[in-house]
Amino acid sequence: MKKGIHPEMYDCTVTCACGNTFQTKSTKKEINVEICSQCHPFYTGQQSRATRAGRVDKFNKKYGFDKKDNA
Repeated sequence: MKKGIHPEMYDCTVTCACGNTFQTKSTKKEINVEICSQCHPFYTGQQSRATRAGRVDKFNKKYGFDKKDNA
């Protein structure tokens, strides 16, 4: 690598709005985020089934597919 053209790398502390903190490397010394893997609904399993399956159910209803017919 060429000397003098790359930014300085630091051990960075990432702080989430929920209070979770973790260490990483970055060109900044501190990073504040609004959501992390500890509080995001997808990663915590709190995402409702209805929001994930809504499009599939809408498609099946629109084109007349029924779970009883496929069994």
